[in-house]
Amino acid sequence: MVRTGRHVVYDLHVHLVFVTKYRRGTFTDPILTRCEEIMREVCTDFEAELVEFNGEQDHVHLLVRYPPKVALSRLVNSLKGVSSRHLRREYDRHLRRYLWGGHLWSGSYFAASCGGAPLTVVKQYIEEQQRPV
Repeated sequence: MVRTGRHVVYDLHVHLVFVTKYRRGTFTDPILTRCEEIMREVCTDFEAELVEFNGEQDHVHLLVRYPPKVALSRLVNSLKGVSSRHLRREYDRHLRRYLWGGHLWSGSYFAASCGGAPLTVVKQYIEEQQRPV
């Protein structure tokens, strides 16, 4: 679904993957459920939408629709920082067995743009524009 702003029409989606520090298998179903709730709230604060969320014991996947005014790195930092604070506070007894140094997430992350036409189609569309002589 294409969205509009005052001076922009957009449809931006990103696939994000966050892994736990040292890929420790820390997540349980209740922790992942709470993680999704927290990340949904963070996205709302950024006027973004958490379209899909799931995870395994040592990582989570997110599909996020976001406006162009949002710097993706700021959104990622907030998603990881806020979720880490809340989860470590709410599940301290469980998480401290797997983690040390107060870090839930690895410092790195995966991000890929997604949605819309494949790159080959976009490239062909641009190539076929009627350039003035």
